Amino acid sequence: MDPRRMLRSSVLAVTAAGLLLSGCTGTDPSNSSSVSTPEGGGSGSGTSAAPVAELKPYYAQKLAWRECGVPGFECSTLKAPLDYEKPEGESIKLAVARKKATGPGARIGSLLVNPGGPGGSAIGYLQAYAGIGYPAQVRARYDMVAIDPRGVARSEPVECLTGKEMDAYTQVDQTPDDPAETNRLTTSFKAFAAGCEKRSGTVLPHVSTEDSARDMDVLRAVLGDRKLAYVGASYGTFLGATYAELFPDRAGRLVLDGALDPSLPARQVNRDQTAGFETAFRSFATDCVTRTDCPLGSTSVADASARLKEFFAELDARPVPTGESRELGESLATTGVLTAMYDENAWPQLREGLASAMEGDGAGLLALADSYYERESDGSYTNLMYANAAVNCLDLPPAFSRPQEVEEALPDFEKASPVFGRGFAWAALNCAYWPTPATGTPHPIEAKGADPILVVGTTKDPATPYKWAQALADQLASGRLLTYDGDGHTAYGRGSECIDSAINAYLLKGTVPQDGKRCR
Repeated sequence: MDPRRMLRSSVLAVTAAGLLLSGCTGTDPSNSSSVSTPEGGGSGSGTSAAPVAELKPYYAQKLAWRECGVPGFECSTLKAPLDYEKPEGESIKLAVARKKATGPGARIGSLLVNPGGPGGSAIGYLQAYAGIGYPAQVRARYDMVAIDPRGVARSEPVECLTGKEMDAYTQVDQTPDDPAETNRLTTSFKAFAAGCEKRSGTVLPHVSTEDSARDMDVLRAVLGDRKLAYVGASYGTFLGATYAELFPDRAGRLVLDGALDPSLPARQVNRDQTAGFETAFRSFATDCVTRTDCPLGSTSVADASARLKEFFAELDARPVPTGESRELGESLATTGVLTAMYDENAWPQLREGLASAMEGDGAGLLALADSYYERESDGSYTNLMYANAAVNCLDLPPAFSRPQEVEEALPDFEKASPVFGRGFAWAALNCAYWPTPATGTPHPIEAKGADPILVVGTTKDPATPYKWAQALADQLASGRLLTYDGDGHTAYGRGSECIDSAINAYLLKGTVPQDGKRCR
């Protein structure tokens, strides 16, 4: 996998992704007035201060809902300031979608959903999964709502490269062996950043997680909800936690599934994720070596790991054909392998793809990599990767500032994962060349005064290691930890009745599970 982005949605088919980084604190400009925001059927009681004068037009706007091509869903456009420090200046348009509560039962309010990223389309997630696949009792009592965060998909999307340029970018060697290869990698990072600045320079400084959290509060008020009800997966947990930090009195029933630890600097985030994917691979390998079709042997996890590392080295020297113009080299093959780590249901596809690639046909692993990058059949890409870098590089100072720092950190990363460590370390260099300075800093989030917040962690989660959920639950003044003992990324809606019933009870009744509750 290209670890330039590493988080992903709870439903692999919907694909949302992201190299997870934490955000920044800031002063809440909407707390300078005692006038109440619009009241409505939110998921909790309480009052919140209205926005300062310059923000009042945004908080008072009315949404014009329209059909948008997907039966049962409505779409609209929300206006927000481009720069919250200059709210009287230019505005931007953000895409919003909803599916109204179906009943039976009294409507509770709106439930915002975000699948992760940064860069994943919340509207795509709503229309393809959450609005039709969330538990029926939740959809009966909530309007299911999504807003594409600024810079993402339908909301002032960040653009960086052409399809052909992106093809080339995804194939650059992520494990350079000499100065020439290191130069090619850093050159690709610089070209990516320059393309983003050229095509999206106006919006680039204003797509931080804090900006998007403020947008969610505008939407909350416009929808008429006194408090925000929210389910965020993966990076979406950081977005939700940031909202609670900025607006604790407006944070209602928040589910943060596949949580991150916002107190970590970028380098530690990347190193922890390296270890997380190693854990997930070892689970895959443990299962694989017991099967007759395992292409990594039938002896031990250690031998399977050694065989995969050897295979990557072979591809580094001699890529294999895929049936199209692109060959499968080490970089795309690694992306394909780690894509399957998000969901154990993809393990059979991975075994088949690995076996075929080892026999000289890379099409299967290439298909996995393309699904990760959201590459379309016509060779174009969604803007997921572009938004991902734009948000991450704004939310935290870069993990490394120059190649020499990566070289020094390689032993630590390779200790975390002998197979994937080098690639993860080098990929973390990308923000060193970003044109917009970071505005965020790592820090714990407490959100004092917020209602109970439900933090969900999966013990073998590859992208958001379980210890991050433990850390966030400890940091939040009202955090409650719910644990899923299992594989895969995130827990809600993945087949655990114990997890789903606990989250449903929280969303529908406000019933918080016992802190530390564990499910299988």
